[in-house]
Amino acid sequence: AIIYPPARLNLQDDGASLLSVLKTLLFFTIMMITLPIGLYFATKAYVFEGSLGYSSNDSYFYAAIVAVVAVHVVLGLFVYAAWNEGSQQWREGKQD
Repeated sequence: AIIYPPARLNLQDDGASLLSVLKTLLFFTIMMITLPIGLYFATKAYVFEGSLGYSSNDSYFYAAIVAVVAVHVVLGLFVYAAWNEGSQQWREGKQD
């Protein structure tokens, strides 16, 4: 049986790639927490109650819808960023 030597590991590239992934994950984690909560309170107070004159109960409902939409937008952007990052790494690996 032929035994091939182990593939050469490039730890510096792996570390940079891992750091990039962790930065992306941290960014989207912060966005997932702050954006929906901030939009909820801002739209409730300034848009629905302030500008449109909705009652408190109605403004809770519509502000919650805005927050849920924000969650879906952030998740969609995260999936898009992860997909592009993965396909970029795959293309770079394929060129080697």
